[in-house]
Amino acid sequence: MTKDPETISLPGPMPGDPPLAVRLRRSARARRVSLKVSRLDGAVTLTLPARAPLRGALAFLEERRDWLSAAVAGLEGPLAVAPGLVLPVEGQGLTLTTAPVRAARIEGDALLVPAGRPAAAALAFLKLRARDRLAQQVARHSAALGRPAGKLTLRDTRSRWGSCTASGDLMFNWRLILAPPPILDYVAAHEVAHLAQMNHSPAFWAEVARLFPAHREARRWLKAEGAALHRYRFAPA
Repeated sequence: MTKDPETISLPGPMPGDPPLAVRLRRSARARRVSLKVSRLDGAVTLTLPARAPLRGALAFLEERRDWLSAAVAGLEGPLAVAPGLVLPVEGQGLTLTTAPVRAARIEGDALLVPAGRPAAAALAFLKLRARDRLAQQVARHSAALGRPAGKLTLRDTRSRWGSCTASGDLMFNWRLILAPPPILDYVAAHEVAHLAQMNHSPAFWAEVARLFPAHREARRWLKAEGAALHRYRFAPA
């Protein structure tokens, strides 16, 4: 069982302004000390076996201070969603622009939003569009598979782009609407394939390939570019 991480203070200057905090995670599954910098939010996590002494973990971190500084320096920071930002919508860059509209809509290369709540209106627009697109692709793939899908829900998960329950309910990350359309289509096909194969066996991947032949290219895109979709922050200032 993995415990919730705690934040620890380390001696000496840490990179960043303000200096980075390091989260300490003890895990019964860990066999050695490891250090990870999240590409999603820049969080630094130091993981060590459940019974490993903290002194050794801190020494490990100190040895890798230069690596940590370089890793953090190479990260792209979060982007606050506000007027003037170019936001990818189905892979197309749209400039968030305030206008006398009641609800967000696309006009040319702009995403028009009400002036009083630009980020909230953009978020509502994206979630609705994501649901529509995912429902379309799920219906198409489930018909091709010959198995009905259950309830469709949207979340903002960081660990996965979609999931399928034993009862056939499907969950997707709404941020897929920020990716090019084939990427959303692939994730829909992937989760629908689980209606037939609740595993990642060769039989499962055969179903995915039948539903979405270009799945390898889509997986490579998500691995290389997917983290960037989490950069956009819709919380009000």
